Amino acid sequence: MVSMSEAPIEPARPVFQDTEGAECQFLGTVRGEEDGKLISGIEYTAYRPMADNELLALCERAQREQGPHRVEIQHRLGFVANAEPSILIRVKTKHSALSFDLCRWYLKEIKTSVPIWKKAVFV
Repeated sequence: MVSMSEAPIEPARPVFQDTEGAECQFLGTVRGEEDGKLISGIEYTAYRPMADNELLALCERAQREQGPHRVEIQHRLGFVANAEPSILIRVKTKHSALSFDLCRWYLKEIKTSVPIWKKAVFV
């Protein structure tokens, strides 16, 4: 599942399939400062058609290159106040090492290839 919306991110309890033994979850929250200055939050925008396609392509590429796994990615759009989650990545795999590696890989790829922009809202 991949989604971008203005709705708050609400982490859920993991539900595993019989072949899964690990879940790695990354929850990124907005810090209260940016470049040493206090902020009230971050305004996230995206070019939706391209961002949606890029997120789906990342998931397909990971399946081909890393093998079967389940992934859930939620990214907030609009204003996200400090201390609120802006991104959730959950990866379920058979073994823990792959789950950790994939979670980190997804975060790096989202930050470098998905057209989502952020603008700090200073206090």
